[in-house]
Amino acid sequence: MKFTYDFAEFDLDKVIAFIQSSYWGNGRSRADILTSFDNSAIVGMFDGDRQVGMARAVSDGVFHTYVFDLFVFEEFRGHGFSKDLMTALLEHPDLENVTGWMLSTRDAHGLYHKYGFQPVDPDRTMWMKRP
Repeated sequence: MKFTYDFAEFDLDKVIAFIQSSYWGNGRSRADILTSFDNSAIVGMFDGDRQVGMARAVSDGVFHTYVFDLFVFEEFRGHGFSKDLMTALLEHPDLENVTGWMLSTRDAHGLYHKYGFQPVDPDRTMWMKRP
């Protein structure tokens, strides 16, 4: 497997279609997804020239990182590649010294728990989404 931090190497049509069909990315425009890549630390995973999956995070580079869009395409699932992607994201040169990491998931708690993620106190964590 090969990892890259250059989204110019990504199979953008496939990645964007996947994100747009996901529960977390439904409704995102292609332009917005590309802008989010420009403003994120990203990692892509490849088997030869076929993209296996990707992960993306935003960060201040020191204190806080938020993980977005970590996924493995269906045809590559069941081989532990999501763990490889998470490890590669944690080792990203722009993120390797960040102390605080956060994410939101509906169904991958077991994966992230292996990396030390714990549920957040609902009385302290807040979220706002603009219309």
